[in-house]
Amino acid sequence: MRKIVVQMSVSLDGFFEGPDGDISWHRVDEELHQHFNDVIAPMGGFLNGRVSYELMAAYWPTADQDPTASGPEREFAGIWRDMPKFVYSRTLDKADWNATILREVDVEQVRGLTAEPGGDLALGGADLAATFARHDLIDEYRIYVHPVLVGRGRRLFPAADTPTGLRLVESRVFGNGVVLLHHERVR
Repeated sequence: MRKIVVQMSVSLDGFFEGPDGDISWHRVDEELHQHFNDVIAPMGGFLNGRVSYELMAAYWPTADQDPTASGPEREFAGIWRDMPKFVYSRTLDKADWNATILREVDVEQVRGLTAEPGGDLALGGADLAATFARHDLIDEYRIYVHPVLVGRGRRLFPAADTPTGLRLVESRVFGNGVVLLHHERVR
């Protein structure tokens, strides 16, 4: 069975974006970006909401043609273009770049995706992750804690009525001070 893996960056105080969607505080250098590529390349697909998909589609399809792009950025452009994408949106009419639009999170449909052969599925977008969490569909969390206090913005994890048991799989400190906390669900 393929796993559903949330991979998100947060500030030390728990925000995935600052006011007005600001993510300029993310400290993604070549080492961290190469790590992202190494983790994502063997995956079987991206699960994104409309906003996350549109942000990615606005830059990554041609990022490898930018002469100022780093090696890991050029590599990720190819990974992103080729990877199957499942975009959850009630409003999007069209999605390019190997993308399929899904109108709502259907638990049985998601379980069907995880039963297919291939690599794990990378879940991106805080709202979509909250919906998947409510349906108990997330298997792993790869949270990258950036050494910054944002102060306000949007929190990654919404309030929940019950605790979710997790087991630490891995932790890693990158040269730029970002800390990976990789946990899996205790079932």
